[in-house]
This record gives sequence, structure tokens and C-alpha cells, in this order.
Amino acid sequence: MEKLIYKKDGTVERVTLTAEEEAARNAEIATVKAEDDERTAAREAVATQKATLKASAKAKLIAGEALTEAEADTIVL
Repeated sequence: MEKLIYKKDGTVERVTLTAEEEAARNAEIATVKAEDDERTAAREAVATQKATLKASAKAKLIAGEALTEAEADTIVL
């Protein structure tokens, strides 16, 4: 694998990575991907929870039941 080094004078130099550099780069990529996957899963969990609360609030409003505070917080007037 190669990396490109952009110099101030506008030239570009191609440098071949050593086995250690390539392994470190691959490990860093895997770490960043895992962190991104965790953030995506957390966002999806929050969205699912909010949708569930909205559906519950709507059902309770239609049935004339009291809402929980969390359900009431999802209602936009």
C-alpha cells in the first residue's frame, strides 16, 4: 500500500508503507469504523425509542388515558 505526501511546493511524493505502518493504518481504520457503528446504533436506538413513545402517546390520547412525562415530551403543539 502507498500513501501520498503533498508538499508545500505543490509536488506529490508516493511512499510505500512498511508492514507495520500498514497494520497500524488498518487497525486505526477498524477502530474508527467500530466507533462510527456504535454512534449509528445509538442514534437508531434513540430514534426507535422516540417513535415508540410517540406511538404510545398517540394511542393514549385517542383512548383518553393519562400520558407519562416522557410521552408528553414527544408531543409538539
